[in-house]
Amino acid sequence: MRLSSIRRLLLAFSISSILPVASFAAAHDLPKELPKELRIGFQKSSVNLTLLKHRQALEQQLKGVKVTWFEFTAGPQMLEALSVGSIDFATTGEPPPIFAQAAGSNLVYVGAEPAKPGVSAILVKQDSPIRTLADLKGKKIAFQKGSSAHYHVLRAVQQAGLQWSDITPVYLAPADARAAFERGSVDVWAIWDPYWAAIEQSAAPRVLATGKGLVNNLSHYLSARSFADKYPKAIQVLFEELTRSDSFVQKNRDEAVAIIAASTGLDKPTIASFLERRPRSPVVYLTQNIIDEQQRVADNFFQQKLIPKAVNVRDAVWLPPGTKP
Repeated sequence: MRLSSIRRLLLAFSISSILPVASFAAAHDLPKELPKELRIGFQKSSVNLTLLKHRQALEQQLKGVKVTWFEFTAGPQMLEALSVGSIDFATTGEPPPIFAQAAGSNLVYVGAEPAKPGVSAILVKQDSPIRTLADLKGKKIAFQKGSSAHYHVLRAVQQAGLQWSDITPVYLAPADARAAFERGSVDVWAIWDPYWAAIEQSAAPRVLATGKGLVNNLSHYLSARSFADKYPKAIQVLFEELTRSDSFVQKNRDEAVAIIAASTGLDKPTIASFLERRPRSPVVYLTQNIIDEQQRVADNFFQQKLIPKAVNVRDAVWLPPGTKP
């Protein structure tokens, strides 16, 4: 990703985060109807959602709404559940919604967090002969298909001047990928935090490359179009409280570490390392810059024939009534 693109993204977030999310919709008369139940998908990397679950702020703000939480191992599995109506709201990295849209899903982007290029890594063992990205040629690389790690590997291959056919992708969920990496069944593991931070504490692998200079690693929030259209007020309240959760992380780091460690089952040093790499992450509705960056990711996947058809990201963007990107 070009440096100018990253700067545009950071500027977009710095401007939008000056005002709370509520300001985007405050001037508009959003429908007041709320769902009877709000089913939220999250994963171990979902810091804002994990804190929100602990704070129980939604239960306080959305009186009469039953809020239920479902944990997933990665974004693709979460969006499968969203696609079939098992959950109403989810968060993933950049690639999962692209793969879902290419498969014909009617999911919509409802919001995003800023770029986090430093929270993912391509790992090798300390004694590995792999020293540069060019050394990935001919190697077995484990990662979750359709995840942020998938795009990280693609960009690393491209940065090295290689072709996708020059590597052997091994599609594994995070836990299985770690096991394969540790026993030597694969040469390389591409993964995100806190899984990266966890193996860092126990096995100290060598970092071949983080996402910096390769990928943006935005987090996207998604919903079914029918849910977003019917309950925009619920989306607005979610974003307000998610941004408050992020403020809590920034201002109460030790307490946040303890809460997230208890929720994920990971130890405090792992979570502390993860949060140290994670930038401030307020939640905003999608801007044109964010849409453009996501379109570039989608186009890259299609050009490499890694998704079955081209997608127009703008077709899957939802905004509250009366707002524009």
